[in-house]
Amino acid sequence: MRSVTRKFLVGLLLVVVALLALGALPSYLGAGDPYYLTVSPAAADGPAYTLNASEGGIAERRFQYFFAAVGSSDGRSDPYQRGRFGIKEEFTHSPFDEFATFREFAPEGAVDGDAVFVRYNDTRYRVTVEQP
Repeated sequence: MRSVTRKFLVGLLLVVVALLALGALPSYLGAGDPYYLTVSPAAADGPAYTLNASEGGIAERRFQYFFAAVGSSDGRSDPYQRGRFGIKEEFTHSPFDEFATFREFAPEGAVDGDAVFVRYNDTRYRVTVEQP
């Protein structure tokens, strides 16, 4: 193998490894106490952002913290730690992203201070992001 070809392949391999590291590394960065997306059943009547179960796996992938919280026994999602320098938030999905989506698309009256109401499978939930 020629020297130029070998250097090109090594350089290409280093670029691929660096790109993979940039994609995976931010999810391992974290500092401070974790944040949780918490859900609690609320009164059935009233406005709420509606998640359609008919969307299949799309909703589960888009709102993974919400579904983790709904499926847990204590109503809390998996923990999320913010990054120190703001890098992690740019490259990873967070409960803040899901909460912002709920707030942005919620109908009039579905937002109550630091909480938003979400309807899923005929149950209305009060959703917040908390740090214990």
